[in-house]
Formats: sequence, structure tokens, C-alpha cells
Amino acid sequence: MTDHHTLPFGVFSQTPDGERRVGVRVDDTVLDVSRLDLPHAADFASSSLNAFLARGRAHWDDVRARLQALLAAGTEHLLPAQGLTLHLPIEVADYVDFYSSRHHAENIGRMFRPDSPPLTPNWTHLPIGYHGRSGTVAVSGTPVVRPSGQRKAPTDDVPTFGPSRRLDIEAEVGFVVGTPSDLGTPVPIGDFAEHVFGVCLVNDWSSRDLQAWEYVPLGPFLGKSFLTSVSPWVVPLAALEAARVPAPPRDTPLLPYLDDAEHPWGLDLELTVSLNGEVVSSPPFGSMYWTAAQQLAHLTVNGASLRTGDLLASGTVSGPQRDQRGSFIELGWGGAEVLTLADGSTRSFLEDGDVVSISATAPGPGGTRISFGEVTGEVLPAR
Repeated sequence: MTDHHTLPFGVFSQTPDGERRVGVRVDDTVLDVSRLDLPHAADFASSSLNAFLARGRAHWDDVRARLQALLAAGTEHLLPAQGLTLHLPIEVADYVDFYSSRHHAENIGRMFRPDSPPLTPNWTHLPIGYHGRSGTVAVSGTPVVRPSGQRKAPTDDVPTFGPSRRLDIEAEVGFVVGTPSDLGTPVPIGDFAEHVFGVCLVNDWSSRDLQAWEYVPLGPFLGKSFLTSVSPWVVPLAALEAARVPAPPRDTPLLPYLDDAEHPWGLDLELTVSLNGEVVSSPPFGSMYWTAAQQLAHLTVNGASLRTGDLLASGTVSGPQRDQRGSFIELGWGGAEVLTLADGSTRSFLEDGDVVSISATAPGPGGTRISFGEVTGEVLPAR
């Protein structure tokens, strides 16, 4: 059955260095949107989705309806997806990474603060996050060059410099902002869908040894900024109504600006993490404590403005079971354990040559499943 419902947007070219333009994925083909008679057609003869995204929800919905009608009637502007080159779908404005999985946060807390409560006192009151480096957000397939930097083990007297010994992943979900907001004006939680166009997959590659040495007293820096990978297709929020679920119960009363009782934006996404072709984890996004709508409301409550192309990442997605953990630091419990693969090899953290792929699906209309594609990267030696 042809999928005329999901209609994820991306940017493609027919050769690696060819002209870039906007496309929509339809099963095993790509609809060349730049060849269609649509409002503001010039937006689609572009190397990013930003011009289209900036026009707002009413225009997104209008284009979506026109594409569905056109596909139902038949069109000649479908290209085989195989052989096309896919590019970063947006020009990333700002990148914000959150820390919204309770299971992940508690696992990290138990590892690094065994004599204290696993969650910091603020964690259930607000969505914790940090501003990342937008210039190193790259499309799936971009090589992951092992980062170098300072690291200091607890038993070392002084730091040393060299390639990261604890290279890790973070399986995440990203939300792409289309409609900007005014500086000084918070965006209420109920306006989430007016500003966010859609959803992609994110792998926030992380160097745990660089991060551990540098992040006190401030937040992540070089341990995160070397690369963040995103999937090439952005699934519109409009395609995800069947995937919406309430957020998990909260054990701390929420301040009014974060109260999402009337605006539930939990999403029942099932992620799959594969290492060298073998599934090692299946994190459930529906269990995330903080939703993207709450993250957006918190991000702007101080008056910070949104820009077209802003990328909000959920933070590592982890569930309560060992095979639902979305990072190797959890799967290997900080290096104290090993993950044994089918070929007998073991991992605590990533080795050169390893290939990690993160994929996801969600409920669609009529019992169907929506695919988000995948975000993939191969680890290369440090330079």
C-alpha cells in the first residue's frame, strides 16, 4: 500500500555535487517537490527546508493536502530513492539538547553519584538542557571522527591528551522549529504545534571521558560538540496524531507554564539501536518524562526567541529495562560491564570501524506504522 500519509520532507540531489532541492519520501521513491505547481514554489528549489518552514502551520497544512491529492491522482515527478544523495534537511539555527528521560537520568545518577539521590533536586521541576553547537550538526552517514582532547581518570594525578577512549552514542528524537517567535515573548505550551514543523532522529555522539573531565562546573562542551547526526527526513507533526499519548505521571506539581494536562505531546515512538547490524537496544520514547512541548515552553519562558531551523533534541531515550537503554554508558554501566555481541565480541564503548544506526517507527492511521528512516554513522580513527 502506498504511503500518502507520512510524507516526510528532506533535501536531495541526483548526484553528490548536483543541484539540491526539496523532496518528499513516498515509499521507495522521492517526490521532486521543486517540479510541482505549488504556492511559493521557489521555496522548494532550495538546499534547505527553511524557506518553506518559515511560512507557518497554515501553509504547511495546505502543501500537505495538495501533495496528498496530487499523489492520489498520480504524478510523473517521482524518482527512485536508491542512488539519490540526501543532505542535511535544514539550515540549523540553534541547537538545544535536553535531558528528559527519567530512566536515563537516574541511571547516570546512580553511576556517578552512588551515595546521593539519582536525580538532582531540579530535575522533576524543569526540563534540563544545554545549548549545543549548530555548526557540527550533520546529516546521517557523515563519518564520526574520534575526537581528541583532555581526559583524566580518577586515578590519574594530571590530565592527558589524546583520542577519546569512551566514545558513545545518545539515541534521541529531534524537533524542528519552523515558525519563529519574538524576542521577549514566551511561547505557551499550547502553541507548540504552531511553531514546530516536525520530527527527526538524532544521535548526539558523546565522548564520556572528555565530558567527565570538562563539565564541572559548567555543562557539556568538547565532549559533545564534535558531531551530532540527524536523519535526512523530517516527519511532519501532522502525520503523528495517531502516535500522541499522555506523558507519564509526574510526582512533582508542575508550575503553570509547564502544565500539559490540556496539551499532551507524548509520542509513542519505538526506537531501535543497532551496532554493526545487530540490534542492541529498543528505547521507548513514550516514557519520556518531559515532552517537546514542555521543552519549547521552558526554552522560551525567559523571553528567548525561536528561529526557523532551530533543532530541539530530546536527550537520550532510555526505558526501564537493560535492553531499552539508549547509550553505551548505560548498556555497559560506565565501563563496569560489557555488551556481548552475537559474534562473541564485546563492547563497553565504541571502537574504530563500528557502525551505529538508530531507526524508529510510530503508530499511523488504521493500524499502520510510520517509519522515520534512520540516522547512521561509522566511527573513524582520530586524526
